[in-house]
Amino acid sequence: MLDDFFTRALIAGIGVALVAGPLGCFIVWRRMAYFGDTLSHAALLGVALSLLLNVNTTLAVGVVSILLAIVLMALRRSDTLSSDALLGLLSHSALALGLVCLAFMTWVRVDLLGLLFGDILAVTPMDIAMIYAGGAIVLGVLVVIWRRLFAATVSPDLAAGEGLKPERTELIFMLLTAIVIAISLKIIGALLITALLIIPAAAARRLSASPEQMAVIAALTGAAAVVGGLYSSLAYDTPSGPSIVVAAMALFVVSLVPGVQIVRRVRSSTKGDRP
Repeated sequence: MLDDFFTRALIAGIGVALVAGPLGCFIVWRRMAYFGDTLSHAALLGVALSLLLNVNTTLAVGVVSILLAIVLMALRRSDTLSSDALLGLLSHSALALGLVCLAFMTWVRVDLLGLLFGDILAVTPMDIAMIYAGGAIVLGVLVVIWRRLFAATVSPDLAAGEGLKPERTELIFMLLTAIVIAISLKIIGALLITALLIIPAAAARRLSASPEQMAVIAALTGAAAVVGGLYSSLAYDTPSGPSIVVAAMALFVVSLVPGVQIVRRVRSSTKGDRP
């Protein structure tokens, strides 16, 4: 019989993976991995805010991530800097500012390693409730905007011509990513959150024949990585968060093996990295 803390870890991790997989597909398609890093690094600012105001950590991280996503969207429209430069500036600045703020809070004890690499074995029933509530909202919205978001991913100009408002859809996508990062912080940590978004989606891309199939396979791959990572962590006494990422990476390597891949029947007419 599994210990209660391990059961809670499995339930929480699978809940995050089922949401991160489909969302991660769009991050891969849109080449927005650095955007995920930016929001995840900003999560430390949310932690500092939660300690300062004595509010729920997930809520504070979510608010900070959402605000940063809105600021990023506004700055991208101003054309002051290129997207890569802007993301790099915000990513490292937010991480450094968060660490400095936490260092000044000498009246509280902060588990910095837990924040950076996750502490999934310490999740509580309240954490699980927030993960599944937030995850349900994200998946529900993603289903509603799927067609618009996919069209904006393939061709923003074509989507705009059809009246689908790609900029508004992109903003919604950014907000959904911020929510997922907020509910994932305790599971896998600020430095590794993006891995759970990208690696399962990258593995699923090589095994799928349609965008919808890729989303499902990405979710299942992420869940398998959580289960495999937690059991290996239990067996070999390794950190849980990094173990989950290693398990996800192992699944990606398996997806590269000839014979495992299937022939993709749906191909985009666009060039380069595409859905």
